[in-house]
Amino acid sequence: MVLLERLRHPNVLQLYGYCYQDSEDIPDTLTTITELGAPVEMIQLLQTSWEDRFRICLSLGRLLHHLAHSPLGSVTLLDFRPRQFVLVDGELKVTDLDDARVEETPCAGSADCILEFPARNFTLPCSAHGWCEGMNEKRNLYNAYRAGSSWLLTSGRSGSPTPPVLATLHSAGELAWGVDETLAQLEKVLHLYRSGQYLQNSTASSSTEYQRIPDSTIPQEDYRCWPSYHHGSCLLSVFNLAEAVDVCESHAQCRAFVVTNQTTWTGRQLVFFKTGWSQVVPDPNKTTYVKASG
Repeated sequence: MVLLERLRHPNVLQLYGYCYQDSEDIPDTLTTITELGAPVEMIQLLQTSWEDRFRICLSLGRLLHHLAHSPLGSVTLLDFRPRQFVLVDGELKVTDLDDARVEETPCAGSADCILEFPARNFTLPCSAHGWCEGMNEKRNLYNAYRAGSSWLLTSGRSGSPTPPVLATLHSAGELAWGVDETLAQLEKVLHLYRSGQYLQNSTASSSTEYQRIPDSTIPQEDYRCWPSYHHGSCLLSVFNLAEAVDVCESHAQCRAFVVTNQTTWTGRQLVFFKTGWSQVVPDPNKTTYVKASG
C-alpha cells in the first residue's frame, strides 16, 4: 500500500484512499480504495488486435522505466505473473506490489551477481561500490520479455511493424539493452505505426478501382479475419485509404469495405471489410468503397 502511494505513475494502479480498522475478529484490518481494472486473461489477450496487444507491451515498457528510475531507487517485482496486473481502459497497470524489492544485491564479485531463471542464467558485473549493476532493472526486463513474448506479440497483420517489436523483445530477452533503450525502441515503433512510415516498404499501388459511396454502409455480408476488433466480422485499423485497399486486396473474399468515423488509441481509422455490397444503406458516419472492377 505504501509503495502504491510512493510509486504513483500512469501504469501503477491509482490509490484513492485507505483506512485501518480494528475489530474483534480481525485486528489491524486494512481497507483500500483503488481504481477499477479488469484482470489480465491470457485467452482474451491472444484474441485481441495487434494494436491493443502492442499498447499493453508499451505500457509494460513504460512501467519498467518508471520502476528503474523511481523516487525510491530501482524497484524490482519478484512476482511477475499476469495476476499482478490489471487493464484499465486498455492500459496495463501493476496492482500488487507486495513482492516488490528496492534494495540492490550486494556483491564481492561477479559470482555474486547471477540472475537465475528457469530457462537460462545471466551474470552481471559487480560495481566498485559492491552492488550488482542493474540487477533489479535486468530482472524486471527479462521477466517482462518472458511475458511479452508468450502472451502479447505472437504475430500481427501483414504490414504491421511486427519485426521491429520482435527484435526489441529479442534484445530485451538477451539483456543486451536496459529499460531505457528498450522503451525508446518501443516508442519508435509507436511513431512508425501512428505516422504510417512502416508502410513505405510494404504498400504497393493497386490496379483495382473502388467506387466511393459517401454516407453509407453495408449492414451484412461480413466475414471473419484475424486479428479483428470484432469477433463476428473483419474490423481492422488502417492508416489511410491506400492501406484499406491493400488489406481488401490481400483478402480473397473481400469485395468492399466501409470506413467508419471511429479511431483507435493511436488515431488510426477503423474499417469493416465485406464480401459484397448487395445491400447498401444510408449512414452519415460511414463511407463505403466497392470494387468497380476485378
